[in-house]
Amino acid sequence: MRALLISGGLAMVIALLGTPLFIRWLVRRQYGQFIRQDGPTAHFTKRGTPTMGGVVIIAATLLGYFGAKLLTGSEPTASSVLALFLMTGLGVVGFLDDYIKISRQRSLGLRAGWKVVGQGVVGIAFSVLVLQFPNENFRTPASTHLSFIRDTNLDLAFKGATIGLILFVIWANFLITAWSNAVNLTDGLDGLATGVSLIVFGAYVVVGIWQNNQSCQHLFTAGPRCYEARDPLDLAIVAAAITGSLFGFLWWNASPAKIFMGDTGSLALGGALAALTILSRTEILGAIIGGMFVLVVLSDVIQIGFFKLTGKRVFKMAPLHHHFELSGWGEVTIVIRFWLIAGLFVALGVGIFYAEWVAG
Repeated sequence: MRALLISGGLAMVIALLGTPLFIRWLVRRQYGQFIRQDGPTAHFTKRGTPTMGGVVIIAATLLGYFGAKLLTGSEPTASSVLALFLMTGLGVVGFLDDYIKISRQRSLGLRAGWKVVGQGVVGIAFSVLVLQFPNENFRTPASTHLSFIRDTNLDLAFKGATIGLILFVIWANFLITAWSNAVNLTDGLDGLATGVSLIVFGAYVVVGIWQNNQSCQHLFTAGPRCYEARDPLDLAIVAAAITGSLFGFLWWNASPAKIFMGDTGSLALGGALAALTILSRTEILGAIIGGMFVLVVLSDVIQIGFFKLTGKRVFKMAPLHHHFELSGWGEVTIVIRFWLIAGLFVALGVGIFYAEWVAG
């Protein structure tokens, strides 16, 4: 538990103190945000605001986690290293996307094909590696079983190991792509994605601690009163580091934002969330805990689908927060209310998680 507190606290301090230094460096380099011309006109004043703040989030998370390990004399686990690998790998893809936008002063960064390739390489590597590194009980960081609150009886390897690996890679990359795009779409207002992410990752600190206290590590088979997650406490330490870094970053990202996280941050956070849902065996439950992200994605899907079918729009503009912006809501009002809704989804998800254990 000391490692958990140190990880979150260290990451928060690094992000809080490191972000203004990074802002000054970005300003000197004139690395400012490019604003879409077809977006809300109120956003034009944000043109030139430093972006790529995700670099600070990733750095603070890594330093917080590994600093905690060093200070407590404990070794990193395979699960946590792989979660951080996915977060950092997608962050690099996002960084390249942000850099191209800034250097060429346009709203489009990496070409769609190259972006898919980058995400695919990192996602496939993660998907294959999480089925390796068995512990003394032959448990790997992830399994080919689909999971809700724990692994279900639906095993993707029902036709054999090779087919199971292929199907798992497809499923895992669907989750990685979905969560990355969800956080990316939510990152449209000052502090919105940062605050929602902070609440969601905070929930995974609680999930990891609870799974560790009710762990099946001493058993070869899991039961209804314990959890199959291989390294739940270490995953909680990762979630705490991310939560702490988001606390520190939000100080500077809240309205009026002094810096944006950019695709560097949104892709990294989406990857981290996908990793935590897969490694904690809560793939479906994650869609409830991160329900605010899901709502934002659904608004975009509904808008595009309805427009293609009818030529009309359901919302004034998608994603959802821009609809309320064009309806006259203030930016801070939207952000705070979305944070509150995110909190309700987290409460619902954690409540379901606990109720299933009580019922078991």
